[in-house]
Amino acid sequence: MGANKKTARIAGLLYLIVVITGTINLGYVPGKLIVWDNAQATFNNIIASETLFRLGILSGLICYTAFLLLPFVLYDLFKAVNKTYAVLMVVLAVVSVPISFVNLLNKFAVLSLIGKAAYLKVFTTAELQSQVMLHLRYYSNGNQLAQIFWGLWLFPFGWLVYKSGFLPKILGVFLMAGCFGYLINFTGGFLFHGYSDTAISSYITLPASIGEIGTCLWLLIMGIKNKPAQ
Repeated sequence: MGANKKTARIAGLLYLIVVITGTINLGYVPGKLIVWDNAQATFNNIIASETLFRLGILSGLICYTAFLLLPFVLYDLFKAVNKTYAVLMVVLAVVSVPISFVNLLNKFAVLSLIGKAAYLKVFTTAELQSQVMLHLRYYSNGNQLAQIFWGLWLFPFGWLVYKSGFLPKILGVFLMAGCFGYLINFTGGFLFHGYSDTAISSYITLPASIGEIGTCLWLLIMGIKNKPAQ
């Protein structure tokens, strides 16, 4: 059991890195810099806080690297519960990683557009502002695509947590519910204009957040139980 406890804590640490860097990259930095209906304000914000924008990109790189490693450590932890579900968990999680890395190129493009390169002088300031917003929108669309797999991997993961006997079953329930939350958010955002402004879009992924943060902290602090969770 000692090896499993060590594996659990490694998984918890990787998960914590994903949670913290993901929050910075997807939440904190965009919230500070991006004004979706104002290209000029967004452009000026990024120029004034370029270091923060770069920190967001770096956080994304760290997040997706950790998320590439995380499912393989979790596989080692859960393969004895059900190998098929453990493999499915890894595949669905890993598929999102190249999408996320390639998607970050849109943020690198923004850095090029706010630079002082001579070839940019052919563009007016308004054109540069529009280009920056376009690449940020491309980035948002890429995240929407990756969101499918951010959701899908949670179902086999949640099922494994629920069946494991060494983690609280309620965490597994939250994770499986979180899968459908992500898929609902993707479908709603894709089909209905203005969906992102509705209350449901803000709360539908809450079960995923509870399940993921709860599992992260349980693995990191508690490790795994020696007897089935009640």
